[in-house]
Amino acid sequence: MPRIPAVTEREAGPLLKLFYRFARRRFGAMPEPMAVSAHHPKLLRASGVHELLVEKAARTLPVSVRELAVYRVAVKLGCWWCVDFGTMLQQHEGLDVDRLKAIDDYATSPLFSEPERLAIAYADAMTATPVAVTDEQVARLEREFGRAGVVELTYLIALENQRARVNSALDIPAQGFTSGDACQIPASTERS
Repeated sequence: MPRIPAVTEREAGPLLKLFYRFARRRFGAMPEPMAVSAHHPKLLRASGVHELLVEKAARTLPVSVRELAVYRVAVKLGCWWCVDFGTMLQQHEGLDVDRLKAIDDYATSPLFSEPERLAIAYADAMTATPVAVTDEQVARLEREFGRAGVVELTYLIALENQRARVNSALDIPAQGFTSGDACQIPASTERS
């Protein structure tokens, strides 16, 4: 149970009820981080708009690179809600989620391509405290993905650091996306 309870749809005001309906239509149910954030409706709306814009904008990198880098941040920070949700998103993208069990061995595992390894290592370096990114690392990423790709990867990793830290601080547990116990987000052709 989160440290701050979720706002139920019954407790929500008229504008927030519209947000809940949108989330239910899109996701099948209200994701718990959003329901907890509903205690501050203006920040919830700002976050929702931001997430939609990022989803539309992040199209430079291969989907496996994007998803693995974000997933790695969730694992490193112990955000089990993010791990659960991220696994489900990868399933919907048709990615091999069985290899996620080997994420800690990404550097040597044959399950990950060289571009994926570079992105996961970058996620590790960005998530470290203090940040441990090197000039050489960014130069290798730029050769692999171009400048727009490096900017996109950096932004997505930073955004997942924010999500995971908020969810961890508020102790939002896994919601059951991959087990089928929570809302079922339909596979989307828009994401790829």
